[in-house]
Amino acid sequence: MSTYPLPIRVAAGLAALTVEQTRRLPGQLLGLPLTVASQALQLSMRVQQQITELAIRGDETLDAFRGAEEQPSWATFDEDEPPAPRRPAPAPAAEDGLLAEYAELSLPQLRGRLRGFSPEEVERLLEHEQRTGQRPEFVRMLTNRLERLRTEH
Repeated sequence: MSTYPLPIRVAAGLAALTVEQTRRLPGQLLGLPLTVASQALQLSMRVQQQITELAIRGDETLDAFRGAEEQPSWATFDEDEPPAPRRPAPAPAAEDGLLAEYAELSLPQLRGRLRGFSPEEVERLLEHEQRTGQRPEFVRMLTNRLERLRTEH
């Protein structure tokens, strides 16, 4: 056991530690900038995390006072949207058979029958398709055919 008083033993230990640390100092100086930067980034991340946690807690507290919305007005989901019509509505009864027949055609069927239509019929079909605006590939095909018919005549 030591016969020295506690303050002297602590002072001797502190002096020994200081000497050891002083000997290691040159090696530690090289890594010091990296260590300081790393610790600064860690501190910054901790502060950001604490701020976020406080904001979440504040939101919960404020929601308790005003009542939370069931669904925010900006949140929309696919199932909330009404389904887009796949095809244009059938032509009214007042329209002739051309538009009624046209409404039932698929793109390949229209392509097959397109050569049999006059420029006036193609123009009427194009106007009808542009009014309904549901099938851009039909508009493109009718536009191309109408331009071709106009250049031929």
